Amino acid sequence: MGEAAADPLTPRTMPRGRTPAIVGLGMTEMGKVYDRTAAEFAADAVRLAVADAGLSLEDVDGLLTSAGVGGGVGLGLARDLGLRDLAVLSEMQSYGSTAGQMVQYASLAVASGMAGTIACVFADAPLRQGTSTGAAYGSRGAVGWRGVLGASGIADTTSMYALAARRHMDTYGTTQDQLGHIAVGQRAWAGMNPRAQFRDPLTLEQYHASRWITEPFHLLDCCLVSNGGIAVVVTSAERAGSLARPPVHVHGWGQAHPGRSLLRHENFGLVSGAARSGPAALAMAGLSVSDVDVVELYDCYTFTVLITLEDYGFCPKGEGGRFVADGTLGPDGKLKVNTGGGQLSSYYLWGMTPLSEAVLQARGEAGERQVADHDVVLVSGNGGVLDHHSTLVLSPHAPGRA
Repeated sequence: MGEAAADPLTPRTMPRGRTPAIVGLGMTEMGKVYDRTAAEFAADAVRLAVADAGLSLEDVDGLLTSAGVGGGVGLGLARDLGLRDLAVLSEMQSYGSTAGQMVQYASLAVASGMAGTIACVFADAPLRQGTSTGAAYGSRGAVGWRGVLGASGIADTTSMYALAARRHMDTYGTTQDQLGHIAVGQRAWAGMNPRAQFRDPLTLEQYHASRWITEPFHLLDCCLVSNGGIAVVVTSAERAGSLARPPVHVHGWGQAHPGRSLLRHENFGLVSGAARSGPAALAMAGLSVSDVDVVELYDCYTFTVLITLEDYGFCPKGEGGRFVADGTLGPDGKLKVNTGGGQLSSYYLWGMTPLSEAVLQARGEAGERQVADHDVVLVSGNGGVLDHHSTLVLSPHAPGRA
């Protein structure tokens, strides 16, 4: 008889072999940066990340790529960078959860000895000069069941997230003010981030005054649109000791893919993949939410922050609204969440947005916004309509010392 499948919430140990660490971070210009393709952004981000680690491209023997709606970043990036004889090469797509997954697979490859130094990169260039930001994610045509949805007025991702948020509001009494507290708190962090696209202070009154996109979402409930690229380099902790930057150790990871997109079910808007991905990653690291110092969450919408906090266990289910409105968020809050401003106020590079800020915080290199206690940093990635989730547990300390 074969062995029973492992419970995804059973504590696991790091795979035998070398322990993985993020040793390089490369970030291009981001925001309204025109006349460059996603592939060009990606190549620059990899070069910056490799240089940040004190390595050369010749040291890289693995490459994982991902692109957003703009496309154009694929396996050809290896050729563009002059990479040869790679041990690992793949193009990945799991939407906003992809960045976290890339680090997970790179970590497995390093731990097993399959590859020694792997670059993971995401880049996108949906913005075009002279066109609106809304046009960047406009409809690309809908067929089949999605065509029926469009005819009914559910024409885009924002509409579907709005339905999820409304379900949560109707079930638990979550309010518009509570969503607004998330936008206001993250804007306060963005004010200390020189890379942020929006840095001006934001009040709750200004949040409510912003135009409706799809009720219950105002403009300021929705993420930015950005051009740019971000890459990280993953290698072994043993090798990291001789490199240029302080290593960020990967202590745990988890994924969850509920597989319910476009399906009517009892948990829509109430539970996301974070409910499995988060506990799995923390169990692998031998930690709990009470050990977490910094939380970098995927925030395509304010609601995504709220439901992820609930599903990770920072507050009971249904109490996320009260939790975020009770002095929890912002630089003076009791929980340090999305310390760079997130995708709502800083920049939108899918899962690389929370990951890049996590690396900076774990290194102690976040400048004015640096959190004093940063021994354990929890990172989320969300894809689809709450349908894919990745979680990473990162630390400046090697496993056993966090």
